[in-house]
Amino acid sequence: MNSLKYSFYTISLLLGLSSCTSEPASVPIQGRIKKETLSVSGKIPGRIEAVYVSEGDLVQAGDTLAKLSIPEVDAKIAQAQGAVQSAEAQYQMAQKGATALQLEQLNAKYAGLKEQYSFAQASVKRLKNMLIDSLVSQQQYDEAYAKMQGAKAQLDATVAQIKEAKDGARSEQQTMALGQKKRATGALQEAGAASVERYITAPQDMTIETVTLHKGELALPGYTLFTGYINDNTYFRFTLPESKIKGIKVGQQVIVRIPYKEQKIKGSIVNVSQLNRYADITTAYPEYEMDEAVYEIKVRPAKEADASSFFNNAKVVLEL
Repeated sequence: MNSLKYSFYTISLLLGLSSCTSEPASVPIQGRIKKETLSVSGKIPGRIEAVYVSEGDLVQAGDTLAKLSIPEVDAKIAQAQGAVQSAEAQYQMAQKGATALQLEQLNAKYAGLKEQYSFAQASVKRLKNMLIDSLVSQQQYDEAYAKMQGAKAQLDATVAQIKEAKDGARSEQQTMALGQKKRATGALQEAGAASVERYITAPQDMTIETVTLHKGELALPGYTLFTGYINDNTYFRFTLPESKIKGIKVGQQVIVRIPYKEQKIKGSIVNVSQLNRYADITTAYPEYEMDEAVYEIKVRPAKEADASSFFNNAKVVLEL
């Protein structure tokens, strides 16, 4: 009787073990806390003159993170300022015309040429009468007439110079001077914009994660100087094989458990997308098949403020 009772208990135990092994406990859907990251870099090369923040600091958009030393830009500003002053003077001169001294010199030149032209006219008149009486040759008359025409041309040119001096430079010259002034002003503005870039500022409210360079080091254009997390952009990332996504849909309300804080918060699935084979997988499944597609499940907290203090990459559990 005892042997029969013993056999009964043995069979019951074996059946119980068999049932346990045939229906393994479900694996929890684990994931990670993720925060959107930012990289802050400079536009122009320079040496780090000062760093105003440390890792872990909370900064607001527009806060100055660092300052660069850029002596080349200071030199360009000085050059551009000189060019602007020169171009401005040229433009003013083109608008106002000649000075009083220049006008005085032109008037004196006009008076002398006028006397020469009057004398040439009188000489031609006398030679013309003598030519009629055959007292001079045609050659002598022609030479006197040519001198008169030359004197008249010089006088007309001086009259035009005086008019231009009184009226100002011709419109084309004024336009050219104005263009030079604008070009010099643009160069100064460009140098000023480059000078502003010596200050590295925060593009958004963020928490500084890393500071890559320190005082005295050379910062090249595009090199990341700071990295950080956007303060109000936390989400939860889970990866599931296709055999586990049945019932998952965008907009679904879920509960996310944060083990290290012993806390649960409400959230909703905002995106389901297939991952490439080489993508980062945050959840491990013993029964995961290599030929299965893998999907990323992105969950946003119902209240962003509830998740703002969570640590990046900490483990979380999805409770559907």
